[in-house]
Amino acid sequence: MRKAGILMHPTSLPGSAGIGTFGKSAFAFVDFLEKAGMKIWQLLPLGPTGYGDSPYQSFSTFALNPLLIDFEDLVARGWASPKLTKKPSYIKTKGDVDFGSVVWWKSHALKEIAKYFLELITNPDVSASDNFDPNTKMEFFTFCRENQYWLRDYAAFMSIKSFYDAKAAKQAEEEKCAVNGTWNVYWEKNLSKHDEKAVEKWINEHTEDFLQTEVIQFFAAKQWACVHEYARSKGIEIVGDVPIFVAADSSDVWANQKLFQIGKDGKFTGVAGVPPDYFSATGQLWGNPLYDWKAMKKDGYAWWIARVKKMLSLVDYVRIDHFRGFESYWSVPFGSLTAETGKWEKGPGIELFDAIKKELGELPLIAEDLGIITEEVRALRDEAKLPGMKVLQFAFDKNEWKAGGLKNVFLPHNYEATNCVAYTGTHDNDTSQGLFESLDDESLVLIADYLTGEKNTVEGAKKLVRSKKLTKMFVKSALSSIADIAVIPLQDVYCIGTNARMNTPSTSGKNWAWRADKSLIEGAKAEKAAQWLKNLSVLYAR
Repeated sequence: MRKAGILMHPTSLPGSAGIGTFGKSAFAFVDFLEKAGMKIWQLLPLGPTGYGDSPYQSFSTFALNPLLIDFEDLVARGWASPKLTKKPSYIKTKGDVDFGSVVWWKSHALKEIAKYFLELITNPDVSASDNFDPNTKMEFFTFCRENQYWLRDYAAFMSIKSFYDAKAAKQAEEEKCAVNGTWNVYWEKNLSKHDEKAVEKWINEHTEDFLQTEVIQFFAAKQWACVHEYARSKGIEIVGDVPIFVAADSSDVWANQKLFQIGKDGKFTGVAGVPPDYFSATGQLWGNPLYDWKAMKKDGYAWWIARVKKMLSLVDYVRIDHFRGFESYWSVPFGSLTAETGKWEKGPGIELFDAIKKELGELPLIAEDLGIITEEVRALRDEAKLPGMKVLQFAFDKNEWKAGGLKNVFLPHNYEATNCVAYTGTHDNDTSQGLFESLDDESLVLIADYLTGEKNTVEGAKKLVRSKKLTKMFVKSALSSIADIAVIPLQDVYCIGTNARMNTPSTSGKNWAWRADKSLIEGAKAEKAAQWLKNLSVLYAR
């Protein structure tokens, strides 16, 4: 069945204080998708973000991001008092996310709200509001029990991390140096090694802190479940995102050290990245610890099975980022300054996917097969019966054109099968409008010729860019392709320029912060855009 959808992360939703949430705007966005004839909402990873605010560097691959919790909903449920959710004057409602301010405010506020909630469910003398559901206590303890396989370690990790981060920051301030390191650098030895007795002792001595983290995850899970159920009721399927690797500073690595390439001294031996490519001349040094695939094979890839199963409880499809790493991954010696010093190592191949399928059945996965893709990677993708990605922004090469025609696999006329997902661009690309505004004349004319089917002058092509017509043609090209699924970033629907770019790989500072204006989701402007998309979805049988 042919489908179309929109790519937008919940942090980019408008309306709420500081950052997008699982609140009213999430439901309004689902309504927008329904009006637009869209069947897909694609997200970035939903985990709690760490340094740099990247959703691809999370403190846990199983947890949800506390910053996405909606305070209005907590008050409406009777789980928080209004005074605990009051927005400080320095928090903006409109404009891009200021992560520093949002983290400072919401992290402290959520701790206080969690205390309030725990009082409600444990102290019968505390009066709850009229809308407080008496079944909430049982729901919370059921949530903790069902998610104990990851939640206990995550809550313990965040508690220990909070203590040692504060201690390291104080030391760094005294010594006038930067805080440098993760749990395997400055935690107490037994805790660093995840010694069970030491971890249990910590939990017993920091019960309140531990329970608060569990409560916060309960909040997020309940709210997201409501959004997901609402989307289902409207015929909208959600595509989640799983990075192949997990963050070094995460409960995933700390609690499962035997499954990663970690030496006897507790230090990583190799880290992840990609060699020099389209995005960076020196490659991308991600720094994620690499898996010990032999160790994972011994227990039947149980950790990966649990990871995919958990994600499929949250979404309907899962896009696996950097799929090529399952065939071969770029291993960079720990301590390298760039990714140039790495080498290719063999991954688990089809064996991993067979193990997951044996446990979970057929998998609604999408393979992010971008970058340096070999015949072996394509063969693995096809053997696993997974759709790959076709990104239109990667399709046009003026040098290739001069050499005798456009043979690029990302061009719609070169798609070999319908089992793929077409995109105008991804979160790592500039917006299509921004790209067109930055291209050299020759490349711009090439794209204009392809999309219009006519010979264009430089000025004619630039006029198409200024009028936003070229970006609209780009969207139409993706939707009209033979790909079973076509996904358009919301920025491209509205032909927004570079100021709305979500991420620039190998850079830091201003990434992940874009937020949509409310007019893009609700109101006359949104209605017009939805009607345009609806017409295209009907025209191209999506």
